[in-house]
Amino acid sequence: MSSVEFRGIEKLYPGGTRALADLSLRVEDGELLVFVGPSGCGKSTVLRLLAGLEAPSRGTLWIGETLVNHLSPQERNVAMVFQDYALYPYLSVRGNLEFPLKMRKLTRAEIARRVSWAAEVLAMEEWLDRLPRHLSGGQRQRVAMGRALVREPAAFLLDEPLSNLDARTRVRVRDEIADLQRRTGTTMIYVTHDQAEAMTLGQRVAVLEDGRLQQLGSAREIYQRPANTFVAGFVGTPPMNLLPARLAPDAAGRIRITLGEQSLPIEPARIPPAALEECLGKPITAGLRPEAFRLAEPAASEALAAIVQQVEYLGHETLLFAHAPGPGPDGGLALVVRLPGVCGAAKGERVKLAFDPCEIHLFDAGGRALQPGAQ
Repeated sequence: MSSVEFRGIEKLYPGGTRALADLSLRVEDGELLVFVGPSGCGKSTVLRLLAGLEAPSRGTLWIGETLVNHLSPQERNVAMVFQDYALYPYLSVRGNLEFPLKMRKLTRAEIARRVSWAAEVLAMEEWLDRLPRHLSGGQRQRVAMGRALVREPAAFLLDEPLSNLDARTRVRVRDEIADLQRRTGTTMIYVTHDQAEAMTLGQRVAVLEDGRLQQLGSAREIYQRPANTFVAGFVGTPPMNLLPARLAPDAAGRIRITLGEQSLPIEPARIPPAALEECLGKPITAGLRPEAFRLAEPAASEALAAIVQQVEYLGHETLLFAHAPGPGPDGGLALVVRLPGVCGAAKGERVKLAFDPCEIHLFDAGGRALQPGAQ
C-alpha cells in the first residue's frame, strides 16, 4: 500500500465551472480518509482525478513517491468501487474476481490464491459460483469490493458505495468496510454525502464545500471544534443551532452574549483576546449543539425563554423545535433541542432552556471560528 498526496490541485471544467480549488492534503499509508460534503462539492472529482479518469487543471498528484499526473489509469495501480457495483452480469462471482487478474496476465496459481483470499476475507466463499443477479444488494457490493481488493492496489477508492442499499444493509456493510480496512491495512479514500458514514468510518474526515477543503481532522475534532459555520451546520444531526448574536460587557465588566432579546454570561477564556476585541459590539454567530441544552426551572434567570413549536418523541431521545423571541425572518430564533429519553414538554408550552456557556461556539462575521483550538 502507499500514501496519497494532493498538492495544490485545481480542476476547471469548460465554461469556467470550478470543481476543486487548491486542494492540498496527504493520506497516510494504511489510512482510511473520508471526503464528505453536499452534492456538487467536488468529492467524486477527487477520486476521478486520482484514478486517472480526469486530469487536474493545476497541481500534482502523488501515490507513494511517484508523481502520477501523466500516468494512465492502468499504470496507477488504484482500484475503484462505484455506487452501482459495475459487476459483469454474465460472469459468476468467481469470474468477476478473476477478471482484473486475467487482464494483468497473472498465473493461474496466483489468480486462484488471490480469489481464495478475497473470498475468505469477505466471507463469500459460498457465492463464488453464483451470478450477480442471484445476490442481494449488500452481497453485490461485497463482490465489487472483493474485485478491487484482489488487485492488491496502492490505494482503494470508494465512491458512495452504499447509496443503493437499504438502511439496515448500509449499516452492516459500512461496518464490514471498516473491519476490512483494519485487517488489511489498505489505504482507502472514501467519498460520501452521508455524514453518519463519514463520522463512523473515517480515521480522518475532509469536509468539502464548493470545491474547497473546509476542515480536515478526526470526527471528534470536526464535531467539537468546527472551523467555520459551514462545517458547524453540515456536521451533526440535527445540525448545530446557528444564531445571530453580539458580545458586549455589562456594568460589572463581564462579557455577555445577546441572543435575540435575551442576554446571558459567557466565559471570556472561550475567545482569543484579539478576536474578542475585534468582535465586541459587532454582529457574530453563536453556535449551540442541540444536546447542549437542558430544561431549566421556570424561574431560572440565566436561561433562554422559548416556546415549543413541535415535539418529536424518538424513544431514546426527544427533539424539541422551539422559538425564542428576537430578530429574524420569523420574528425570533429557531432552536432545535435534543433531550435524553421522554420529555414532558408539549407543543405551545413556554420553557426555559439552560446551557453551559462553555458549550457555545462563536464565529466572526465571515463565518470563521473564534474559539481557541479551532482550525
